[in-house]
Amino acid sequence: MSYLVLARKWRPQKFEEVVGQQPIIQTLQNAIRSDRVAQAFLFTGPRGVGKTSVARILAKALNCKNGPTPTPCNQCDACLEITKTIAPDVFEIDGASNTGVDHVRDLQETIKYLPQKYRYKIFIVDEVHMLSTPAFNAFLKTLEEPPRHVIFIFATTEPHKIIDTVIDRCQRYDFKKIPSHLIQQHLEKIAQKENITISSSALQLIAREAEGSLRDGQSLLDQIVTYAGKEVRDEDVAEILGVVDSKILFDISSAIIKNELCLLYTSPSPRDLSTYRMPSSA
Repeated sequence: MSYLVLARKWRPQKFEEVVGQQPIIQTLQNAIRSDRVAQAFLFTGPRGVGKTSVARILAKALNCKNGPTPTPCNQCDACLEITKTIAPDVFEIDGASNTGVDHVRDLQETIKYLPQKYRYKIFIVDEVHMLSTPAFNAFLKTLEEPPRHVIFIFATTEPHKIIDTVIDRCQRYDFKKIPSHLIQQHLEKIAQKENITISSSALQLIAREAEGSLRDGQSLLDQIVTYAGKEVRDEDVAEILGVVDSKILFDISSAIIKNELCLLYTSPSPRDLSTYRMPSSA
């Protein structure tokens, strides 16, 4: 079996596992509880913050054997098939590959039919901003009044490229960049479960370099473990990320402020990171 990268292996499978998007999660769960689920959703935000993952969890919540439920079981056929992306009534569409009017018309023909197996037909369109303006216009009527068994979930990193008449017909959720301390906490959990030995300061540096993207943080951790093995040293992290230890910068700044420039010549080379300890806080 081919190796499964950490970002896929540890993709959240229920709402409670989603990191850093609590207001959105709570709103979606309340909508399901109160039977106020919209016919179309627009998930916007930077890459790697959970848009597609939340779309899949929402699909499971609506089609779960026990549902609609804010806590899908992840055990029934619907949940398992959606997790494996083989559910016959959940369609994941790449907007970049289906940009034209003809693609939208084919989709409209599919929408007419009842679900084959589950409660709802759910269309998850990733990078929806790549659709052409004529394609968006062809979508408008269907989007405004879809059949009761159809729900659309659009995901995009560039909502400004979507025409206003489409946005008006969707319930919009803006995903935010994930705070670095939450990324660090999540990476610590992954490291523990994967039996990876790595310091908190090293994980802090990885989380900082991820710049708000949990997927980027997981990918960086994956790359570092591939380089260093499961016994990861602080120096390995600094070397593969190509960053200078913050302590070096602080020492240099302090020496300049105190007019102790001789310290710049007597201190170890900035490239010799093994002589420095990773900072305990940013």
